[in-house]
Amino acid sequence: MIAEVIVDILNSETDKVFDYIIPTNLKIEEGTRVLVPFGNRKIEGYVIKIKEHSSLSSDKLKEIIKPIDDFVAILPEMLKLKDYMIKRYNLRASDVLRLFIPSEMRTGKVKPVLKTYCRLNKEFDLNAFALSLKKNATKQMELVLFLRDNEISDISTLNKEFGTQTVKKFISLGILSTFQEEYERKPETLEHKCERFVHTVEQERAINSIKQDKYETYLLHGVTGSGKTEVYMSLIENVLYTGKSAIMLVPEISLTPQIMFNFKNRFGENVALLHSGLSAGERYDEWRRLRNGKAKVAVGARSAIFAPLENIGIIIIDEEHDSSYSSESNPRYKTIEVADFRAKYNSCPLILGSATPSISSYYNTQIGKYKLLELPTRVNGKDMPKIQIVDMLSEIRNGNNGIFSSALKDELYSCVEQNKQTMLFLNRRGYTSFMMCRNCGYVAKCSDCDVSLVYHKVEDKLKCHYCGKRFKALTKCPQCGSAEIKQGAIGTQRVVDELKDMFPDVKILRMDNDTTQNKNAHQKILEEFSITHPAILVGTQMIAKGHDFPDVTLVGIIDADQSLYQSDYRSTERAFALITQVSGRAGRKNLEGNVILQTYNPRHYVYKFAANYNYKAFYEKEINLRETTKFPPFATILRILVSSEKEELARETIRKIYNDLADLYNEEKESFYYFNAMKSPVGRIKNKIRYQILMRFTKSKENDIIEKIYRVTDNYKSAKVSIFVEIDPQSLS
Repeated sequence: MIAEVIVDILNSETDKVFDYIIPTNLKIEEGTRVLVPFGNRKIEGYVIKIKEHSSLSSDKLKEIIKPIDDFVAILPEMLKLKDYMIKRYNLRASDVLRLFIPSEMRTGKVKPVLKTYCRLNKEFDLNAFALSLKKNATKQMELVLFLRDNEISDISTLNKEFGTQTVKKFISLGILSTFQEEYERKPETLEHKCERFVHTVEQERAINSIKQDKYETYLLHGVTGSGKTEVYMSLIENVLYTGKSAIMLVPEISLTPQIMFNFKNRFGENVALLHSGLSAGERYDEWRRLRNGKAKVAVGARSAIFAPLENIGIIIIDEEHDSSYSSESNPRYKTIEVADFRAKYNSCPLILGSATPSISSYYNTQIGKYKLLELPTRVNGKDMPKIQIVDMLSEIRNGNNGIFSSALKDELYSCVEQNKQTMLFLNRRGYTSFMMCRNCGYVAKCSDCDVSLVYHKVEDKLKCHYCGKRFKALTKCPQCGSAEIKQGAIGTQRVVDELKDMFPDVKILRMDNDTTQNKNAHQKILEEFSITHPAILVGTQMIAKGHDFPDVTLVGIIDADQSLYQSDYRSTERAFALITQVSGRAGRKNLEGNVILQTYNPRHYVYKFAANYNYKAFYEKEINLRETTKFPPFATILRILVSSEKEELARETIRKIYNDLADLYNEEKESFYYFNAMKSPVGRIKNKIRYQILMRFTKSKENDIIEKIYRVTDNYKSAKVSIFVEIDPQSLS
C-alpha cells in the first residue's frame, strides 16, 4: 500500500504530496503522523491518503519509518477542512495541518506525563506487619495505615510524608507495588459550585427555536446582560444528552476564566480549554482529552475551532462581531467560515451571538441567510445603564485640562464612598501614544517599523507595538537637541497613576497586554477585582465584553473617539460595538448602572445611537452607507500584501502583479468598484518594506475573481519576498 504524505516543512517547493511505501508491519491510517526519510534527513509528515498504487515505480519510493503517535492525530473531517482552507485562502497544506494539532506535538517537544503510584500488595498482612515492627517505627506504621485508608497514592506524596528511604524499602520488600498512569495537566480555573437558573420567556423561545441535527446558522442578538451564556449552555446540555460534542468560542483569552467558571459549573470534567495562554503541557493534555473523548466541550479563543472533536452537535461563536476571529498573520483564515464548514460537515447548527452583531451578519438575517433570534431585555429586568455623553471641549473651555471630566470625577468619588466598583475603558495601553519634540516636531519612531513608539512609564521605555522592540525614553530630541519633549495621547498607565493620586487608599487594577503577559494573569486580575471593594479596573478591549461583576455600578469611557477615527470603513461599527459592550458591564445585577462617555465630538451619530442602545437604527444608517459606497456586505474587499527586506524587490513584485491583474480588471471592469496599488499605510514592519494592491468587486463574481488572483500571485512567490492575499481584511494598515 502507498501513503500520500505532506512533509512538515514550511516551504513552497515542498508543498506537495509525496508517495511512500507503507511497510507491511506498520498500521497506518489516513490522518496518521509519520516519520519519513526526506533527502538525507528524517522528517515528520502527515498521511492524507492511502492508495493501492503509485504513479512512480517502486524503486523510486522510500518506506515510512514509523508512526509518531499511537493514535490518528488528524480526523477525516479535518482532512476535508484542509482541502477547503487551501482552496479558499490559498494556503500551504503544511500550514493548515499545523493548525490541527498543538504545536508542541511537532518534533516531540511535549509528551504525556506518566505518574508513579503505590498501593499495598494484596497479600499484605497488616496484623503480622504490626507485630513485626519496632516500637519506634511510627512512620512505617503510618505509611501502611495511610495506604489502607486511601488505597493508592502517588509516590511523590508518600516520599514527602513518610520519607524516601522508607518507601524504597517497602517497595523492595514487596509490601508496596507500583504502577504508572498518565497524569493530566489541567489549566487553573476559578472555583465553581453547581448553580441553576430559571429561563426567561425570551431565553426559552431562543432555545426552542434552534433545531438540532440540522445545519442552519442563527444570529442570537441579545443586549448585554440578557443571558446569552445561559442560552449557550442549555443548548450544549441538550447536545451532550444526545451523545454529541460542542465547540464554544470567545474572542479574548481574558474571557475564558469566567466562561470556564460557568461551563465547569454546568459540565464539570466534560470541558476542555484551548487557547494560547496555556502551558505546552496543559494545551497538549487538553487537546488529548478532546481527541480521546474524555472531554466533549471545547472552550477557547479562535484556535479552538480546530478542536479534534467528532460528531459535533453545535458550534457557538460568542461576540461574533469581534475582529480577533480573523487571523491576520499566516496562515490567514476567517473563523466563522471555518465554523460554517464544520457545521455543514456535521449537519449541526452554528450559533453566532452578540449584543452588537457585525453589519454583515445582521444583513444576512435580513436576506434570509441567517435566522434571527432576539433577547431584547436583561434577565434582571432592569433598564440598560444610562449613558451620559460629556463634551471634553466644553471641559477644556471651563478650565479642566485633565483626563477626567467633572462628571466622571463626581461619579468616581460617589462610587468609592458607596464601596462599589468601577471599570474605566481606554483603548490604548502604555502611558502615552507617542513622544514628540515641541521644538522641531520630531516623533520617536521604531527603527524597523514605520510607526511611532509608545511610552511605557513603569519600564521608562519606548516600545514598538508591532515588533516589540524597546528603546530608551527621550530626555532630549535626537534631531535638534531640545529638551522640550511632549507626551501624546494618554494610555492606561497614565490613567492608573492619576487615579492613585486621587484615591491613594483604593485598589486600582490595570488590565492590558502589558499586565497580562504572565500565565493566568487575566484570571488573577479578575479574581482580585471581584473580591475587592471599592476597586477600580482600568483596561483596554480586554475589559469591554463578557465580564459579569454584580457590584460594578460605574463605567467610564475615557476617550470614545479613539475607535471612531481610524482609516477603516468599519470604524463607526467598531466604535458603536465598543461603547455598547463596555457600557454593558455596569448594572448587571440588582444595582443601577451609570456610564460616562467622554468625547470631543458629542454630536456624532454613533454616540446618539449608542446612548440609546439603538442597534437597529444604527444598522439602518450604516447599511445604507455601505450600499451607496459599495462596501461589504455589498462587495468583497481584497488586499494583496507584498513584503521584502529589499524595497526594490517589493516594489518590482507589486508592479508585476498589478500589471498582470490589470488584464483581469479590464476584462471584468463592470464587476470592479476599485483597483489600485500603493505603499502600505505602515510601510515597514520588522524591517520589511510593504506594498499592497487594494480592490473591491461585486460579491456575485467573488469566487471566480479570487481564484484568478491566486493563480497570478503564485507566479511571484519566492524565498526573498512574501505575498499574502487577504479577503475582507480587518486592518488595512
